[in-house]
Amino acid sequence: MVRRSQLALIGLLVSGWLQPAWARLGERPQPGLGEAVLQVPQDALFPDLATRDELNESRAAPGVPAPALLERKTATADEGDGQEPAASEPATDSPSANQADEPVPPVVHTDYRKAMKEAAESRKMLFLYFYEPRLTSARTAFETRTLQTLEIQEKLKRFVYCELPSDAEITVEGEPVKLLSHPSFAEMLGRPGVAIVDLVHERAEYYGHVVSTFPFTPGKYYRKEAMSIILDLPPGTLTQRTMIYAVRIHPEAPASTQGQFHKVLADEAKSHAHYQASVQVQGHQSWDSRFHRINSRLPSGVLAQEVVAESWPNESLVEACVECVNSWRQSPGHWGAVRSRHALFGYDIKRGRNGIWYATGIFGRRRW
Repeated sequence: MVRRSQLALIGLLVSGWLQPAWARLGERPQPGLGEAVLQVPQDALFPDLATRDELNESRAAPGVPAPALLERKTATADEGDGQEPAASEPATDSPSANQADEPVPPVVHTDYRKAMKEAAESRKMLFLYFYEPRLTSARTAFETRTLQTLEIQEKLKRFVYCELPSDAEITVEGEPVKLLSHPSFAEMLGRPGVAIVDLVHERAEYYGHVVSTFPFTPGKYYRKEAMSIILDLPPGTLTQRTMIYAVRIHPEAPASTQGQFHKVLADEAKSHAHYQASVQVQGHQSWDSRFHRINSRLPSGVLAQEVVAESWPNESLVEACVECVNSWRQSPGHWGAVRSRHALFGYDIKRGRNGIWYATGIFGRRRW
């Protein structure tokens, strides 16, 4: 565990002015590796097809019905990243007591390539559930307490749904590759969990990319409330969507992501997060010029406001995003911005070569 032994002055910028606020910083290790390229293998995205036109002429084979899911007792909630510990007792084979209210499950694919084709030609997001081959208590709890609920089953119908064992392999350039070992799934950490691929927004930079990765912490699973947030995240990159998730999963329900996820603010948040990561220094560098540039691109009567934070070294993406939101919670000035509802917002985060993630949130607040 990193020893939190230092304090540093960071600021909240409102309308171009710096308001100091205290936040914690930790000791820094030697620089580490940079972020991996997060793009889905193209031969898996468009297998055996020369063009997208050919893809649109081909339909994937239908999936198989989802297996019957069982109920379990609710475990104690973990208010951090949306996961909770799984109970240790084995599942029973008794059916649900309220069969009439059970939802019709979504179609389930078990073939990665066919699921990719189906999602691409139907212009849907691809939802991938990587499950532990062994029937663990965490797997059983996720499948019974989260996936089988009416709310989640209905939302999953907007996706192409695919279940794969965590050791599933695909063929890349003629060689077998474990899917979770591919760089596009690096933030899955090789663990069971869920991932989402965007096959909807063809003109976006993240089309064909993994845009959500939520690995299970050993012995835990994502509860229904967390999965509902994951399935409702706005279109965006992996890092943008994970930052938004971290804000929405916070137990105090901050409201800064309830407005419009605005492309200008998202791009500016991305740019500044990348700059901080490149210089490996957290801050509001060049805010005076950025403030006026951003305002010139926003609707009349809306002013830009920015918060920044950094993670502890060598955290995963989800851990880093949750930690940055927790850091903002320790500062009244920052939290006042993060918890407030804004007309427009943008979030992003970037990992530096030192293993530290640098987060930026930019809001469009009305003058009156």
